[in-house]
Amino acid sequence: MQETPLCLRVVNFLFYTMSDSNTTDFTNSSTFILLGIPGLEAAHVWISIPFCAIYAIAVFGNFTILFIVKREPSLHGPMFYFLCMLAVTDLVISTSTLPKMLSIFWFNLREIRVSACLTQMYFVHCFSVMESGILVAMAFDRYVAICNPLTYSTTLTNSVVVKIGLAVVLRSGIITLPYPFLAKQWPYCRTNIIPNFYCGHIAVVKLACADIHISTYYGLFQLFSVIGMDVCFIVISYIQILRAIFRLPTKDARLKTFGTCISHLCAISALYIPNLVSPLIQRFGHNLPLHFLVLIASVYQLVPPMVHPVIYGLRTKQIRGRLLQVFTNKEI
Repeated sequence: MQETPLCLRVVNFLFYTMSDSNTTDFTNSSTFILLGIPGLEAAHVWISIPFCAIYAIAVFGNFTILFIVKREPSLHGPMFYFLCMLAVTDLVISTSTLPKMLSIFWFNLREIRVSACLTQMYFVHCFSVMESGILVAMAFDRYVAICNPLTYSTTLTNSVVVKIGLAVVLRSGIITLPYPFLAKQWPYCRTNIIPNFYCGHIAVVKLACADIHISTYYGLFQLFSVIGMDVCFIVISYIQILRAIFRLPTKDARLKTFGTCISHLCAISALYIPNLVSPLIQRFGHNLPLHFLVLIASVYQLVPPMVHPVIYGLRTKQIRGRLLQVFTNKEI
């Protein structure tokens, strides 16, 4: 009696692994087909125009941030090191999805190999978690700068910044590792068509002809534990920051100090609002049009990499001044 469930599991496993050969929907089991934005195929060329502009702004803006920080010795400090990490993360996230999206829109190149799909899945989710961790590190930077300014240089030394950066990278790499492994173990015997422009975890595992509750639960666990924990750390940091600001003697001093946090708060809003809303809509918005769900996912993936360099370029005095100086020198 005890051996029957194991035997059934073996039979089911063999059935699932062999069933794709008996299914007409699967034209090539080694590839997936990305539809782009389902229902709006006729408008793909027109839709590609704003997306291409978003990608161009993201690439130019983030490379500009890296260039200015590297060239200007006065910017070689913890806040700008974290900003460079954020710029690199944004470049990887946008480059992981946009070129493939544009190839679908412009050249109808919809096929993607399973290995490339799983790699894209890992990079997208890994660097999204990494981006969240960097924003936590930047919140800690603002906390030390405002609440303990006299110890700022001794607390956030270069070695501490490196350790924080390594912790952020290791955490994101480890916690995202189950995504491709879970997706790879499921049998895909019904269809290989992904109604999206990139290989998101949920979008892929929904195609599996198996019980995918483990993947779904792990995705929700990652969403609420990692993002939720990061948001809690940021909220705690800003509670302490606001307490320190309200203790300042004059209104001008309060506004000036709070102004140093505006860029970070805008970056947080640009990431976490779509980061929390999009996965929940993807999982529970079953009655919403499919093209609407895909467009929401595109906001989650593409807008933060474009917005972050714009925010810091306009709001950070040192970067804005250096940028104006660079363009002035070119004009001369």
